[in-house]
Amino acid sequence: MNQPFEFLFRVRYSECDPQGVVFNARYGDYVDLALTEYMRAAMGGYNELVHMGFETQVVRLLTEWKTPARFDDVLKAIVYPSHFGNTSFTVTFEFINAGTNVLVATAQATYVLVDAKEFTKQTIPAEIKSALQEGAVGKQINQAG
Repeated sequence: MNQPFEFLFRVRYSECDPQGVVFNARYGDYVDLALTEYMRAAMGGYNELVHMGFETQVVRLLTEWKTPARFDDVLKAIVYPSHFGNTSFTVTFEFINAGTNVLVATAQATYVLVDAKEFTKQTIPAEIKSALQEGAVGKQINQAG
């Protein structure tokens, strides 16, 4: 199996709740950040998709937590597409504590490809599917500092 795309980032203080752990809703933000960096690595950025006349809309987001993440932890998001339909695709995210190599959470997000002006569902073109499947393989973006 090819090395998947990795995105490293550091948990910020403002992302933690009074229990001292990352607030659950922040994982939606983490998914969005990781997908943005995945798209940058796979096809030059989300704006390239828009330039082609498309946008994506989230239609499903599932998160499962395994162990807490805390302020200043470095998380490694492993990102890969796990399913393609005609107009939608699902991306899987594994959030791992980079210091301990412990799985923190997993997420799956399903996106529908839509026309950038009318927001109507569109068939995923072969070049976009190929870019999402192959364009980010083995790449890493590190924003952890």
